Amino acid sequence: MINVVNMAIKGWNFKKASKKKGPVRSKKQSYDGITFASGLELYMWKALKKADIKAEYESEKFELADAFVLKNECWERQGNGKGSFLQKMAVNIRAMRYTPDFIIRKSDGVAIHIIIETKGRANEAFPLRWKLFKRIIHDSYPDVVIFKPQKQTECDKTVERILQLQKA
Repeated sequence: MINVVNMAIKGWNFKKASKKKGPVRSKKQSYDGITFASGLELYMWKALKKADIKAEYESEKFELADAFVLKNECWERQGNGKGSFLQKMAVNIRAMRYTPDFIIRKSDGVAIHIIIETKGRANEAFPLRWKLFKRIIHDSYPDVVIFKPQKQTECDKTVERILQLQKA
């Protein structure tokens, strides 16, 4: 049997096995008849409700990029990288859409005032979508306030700031 103490003295380094950082797999949770995609979304919903802030959950989609037909010669595998390398002609490219978690409207009930996207651990596609989404908001909704809390304390700060905005 190898003596671990002697190995450590001789300069061997031992590291704890780290947790796998595979795909993000949030646990869906239901509350108030709504199925939330994560516990953080549920926490945000409860915090908004407790503060008597009326919010809509995943009520509106934003188009980040239009659909189109790619008429160029195109050689590629399937989207998941599997299959054969094939020539594709007249490829239909779907629109890219984004649905934020929460929307809070102005007192008229129509105009968007605040958008909240709760995001614990993002997948690799999220940063690009988020950047495109912020561009749409910048161009089309200049008065909208955006929040992206990533933990419960940030959800609480978000609620505090929303209450301040509603008083102003």
